[in-house]
Amino acid sequence: MKETKLTVQRRTQKGSASAGRLRRTGWFPGVVYGEGRPGLDIQLNEHDFVMMLRKHRSENMIVDLAVEGQEKPIKAMLKAMQHHPMTGRVLHVDFYEVSMTRRIQIEVPILLVGTPVGVAKEGGILEHVHRTLEVQCLPGDLIEEFPLDVTELHIGKTLRVRDIPVDAAKYKVLDDPDQVIVAVAAPRTEEEEKAEADAEAATAAAGPEVLTEKKAEEGEEKEKEKDGKAPAAKDAEKKEKK
Repeated sequence: MKETKLTVQRRTQKGSASAGRLRRTGWFPGVVYGEGRPGLDIQLNEHDFVMMLRKHRSENMIVDLAVEGQEKPIKAMLKAMQHHPMTGRVLHVDFYEVSMTRRIQIEVPILLVGTPVGVAKEGGILEHVHRTLEVQCLPGDLIEEFPLDVTELHIGKTLRVRDIPVDAAKYKVLDDPDQVIVAVAAPRTEEEEKAEADAEAATAAAGPEVLTEKKAEEGEEKEKEKDGKAPAAKDAEKKEKK
């Protein structure tokens, strides 16, 4: 995988208020943690970070974090990102320090290559069922995606985890080998679509009817309760007169 470098600064001020002020200046907070080391609070330049992401097809990367004031860079994996729900801007990132001699466990995206013959010539529908492959590998062998050629896939056929070309010497696959990755389904007929539409319409119509029946039953129960209470009330009145 290609080398990625990013210069960051130590973050000395903490709290949501200081984080807000930091973001208004074009920076945002982050943390570096790892096995056997305390968390290191950092701050990153938003523009530099976004430009780094754009150079990669996925977020699977090992980054050389050059911390200002520290001689040796930290080799770390981008572990998590928090985005603003409205603007999509990066609010916070987590990095995990790695050892280049110890395996890491990670999910790698599966890239479908080509157009299935079952779609292009047979009118089928492509169904991408499983989109990532969970593997163990050394950090230096981390890749951004596993390609899977689907051009020869006909209607009714599938490709599974075991069909993905993986270098077993580098990657230990943790997913079930029988897990379906992609399939080409037959196009639905007009009769099938009409039958489903009729079923949905029937279900929708049954809803108000069931509700009406329930209300009617509740009304009958209330009437019975009133009828049951009436004789008891009359008996009580007679006893008082006596």
